[in-house]
Amino acid sequence: MSAQILDGKATAARIKAELAERVKKLAASGVTPGLGTILVGDDPGSQIYVAGKHRDCAEVGIASIRKDLPATASQAEVEAAIDELNADPACTGYIVQLPLPRHLDTQALIERMDPAKDADGLHPVNLGRLVHMVDAPLPCTPHGIVVLLQEYGVPIKGAEVVVVGRGITVGRPLGLLLTRRSENATVTLCHTGTRDLAAHVRNADIVVAAAGVPGLVTADMVKPGAAVLDVGVSRVDGKLAGDVAPDVQEVAGFFSPNPGGVGPMTRAMLLANVVEAAEQV
Repeated sequence: MSAQILDGKATAARIKAELAERVKKLAASGVTPGLGTILVGDDPGSQIYVAGKHRDCAEVGIASIRKDLPATASQAEVEAAIDELNADPACTGYIVQLPLPRHLDTQALIERMDPAKDADGLHPVNLGRLVHMVDAPLPCTPHGIVVLLQEYGVPIKGAEVVVVGRGITVGRPLGLLLTRRSENATVTLCHTGTRDLAAHVRNADIVVAAAGVPGLVTADMVKPGAAVLDVGVSRVDGKLAGDVAPDVQEVAGFFSPNPGGVGPMTRAMLLANVVEAAEQV
C-alpha cells in the first residue's frame, strides 16, 4: 500500500484563488488588505520566508508593508516598528518574523502587537480566545493542518489524534483546534519526554509529527491506513529533514510530506487571517 499524498501546494493554490476573489470584492468597496512584516537581522532562512510571504501577497492582491531592521536593532527600535504597524490603517495584519536576535525580548514584543492584527494567530490574547472558543485569528500551521485534512476527506470527528511536539506554533494550539465541537477529535499530546511514544502513535487514526527530531516516527509505529502529517523541521548534514521516516508512506493511508505538505498551508492561512481582518474593518 502506498499512501495518498496530502498535497499542500495544490490545496494552498485553491485557497489563494478564493482569497483573490475576496480581495477583489474588498477592493470594490474601497478596502485593500495589507500584510506587514518586521524582519530583524539578515538570517537567510528568515529572509526567504518573508520574501515568500510577500510574493504570496502579490498573487492575491494584498498590499505589502515591509519593515527590515538591522540585527543590532534595539528593543526600543523594534517596539517603534510594532507601534507603527499597530497604528497604520493600511496594515490589516502583520507578523514579527521569528526567531529574533537573542538580545531582544521576544515575548514582550509579541505582547506589544495589536491582537486584532496578529496574522500568525499566536498572540497570548488570541491563544486565550482559542481556549475559550471565541472568534480570533487562528494559528496558521494548526489551522492549515485541519483544512488540509478536510480537503482530502480524512475523517476527523471522533478520530484518535496523536500530536508529537509541544511547541507554541503547532503542538499545543493544534490540540485546541481539533477538540473544538466542529472537529470533535480526541487528542493526545506527546513529546520527546513521552515514555512510550510508539504505544501512543500505534493507536492513532491521525498522527501529526512536529517535534523537530529527524525520523522520530517510523513505519513500525504507525497503524495501517492512518493519516500521517510531517511538520517537523530540522537539518541533517545541512539538508532539511522531517520527523517522519520515508517508509511510513508504505503503511499510512494518507501522508503529508515535508516539504510540500503543511508548509504551503501555513502561508495560505496567514493570508486568510489578513483578508478576514480586512473584511471586519
